[in-house]
Amino acid sequence: MKIVVIGGSGLLGSKVVQRLKDGGHEAVPASPRSGVNSVTGEGLLEALSGADVLVDASNAPSFDDDPAMAFFTNSTMNLIVAAKASDIGHYVAMSIVGCDQLPESGYLRAKVAQEKLVEQGTIPYTIVRATQFAEFTDAITASLTVGNEVRVPDALIQPIATQDLADEVALVAEAQPINGIVNIGGPEKISFEQMAGESLARQGESKVVVVDPQATYFGTPLSSGSLVVP
Repeated sequence: MKIVVIGGSGLLGSKVVQRLKDGGHEAVPASPRSGVNSVTGEGLLEALSGADVLVDASNAPSFDDDPAMAFFTNSTMNLIVAAKASDIGHYVAMSIVGCDQLPESGYLRAKVAQEKLVEQGTIPYTIVRATQFAEFTDAITASLTVGNEVRVPDALIQPIATQDLADEVALVAEAQPINGIVNIGGPEKISFEQMAGESLARQGESKVVVVDPQATYFGTPLSSGSLVVP
């Protein structure tokens, strides 16, 4: 099959492309660096010509509320139009586990808006909701650091290595669309406290990890299971 991966030069997208190529598919990475811009629509029809499957692994360049919403809505609308014109048989959209349960996050509201556009379209689809990338746990820990303390929410997180996620996304792309949502998470649900402790140990840091019921995840309050696969 010919499978076009939007965001195919990114951390996840590049791994999806390689996994699909290894599986014998014609996997095409599409991103602004290859002349394909989903926000403006530039190059989309050319990239999708003859394709069977579209995988959207793109991400907004800004996590701020309005720019994220503008990116995901404009990009998704352009992708849907181009996919219809190209007779794409399966639209695979990457999303985030629990996005519809955390409306205080503007970024996650944008992901929900993206999902709704895909669901309301006429193209057969699969939405893949994933847990947080394991490669980002150090950055998450840094975001929770206040002086010599790391103040973490009393919640769980389920990191997944991007290669493991890419393998799963490739399997979804190879399969028939389900017109629904697939949740994919890492092998273990751990506390933010454990995640931060392991991150600090890797970096040789001696900061203290404090469980703080008022701590937020990039400004968003969490319940215990907000970020893990149900």
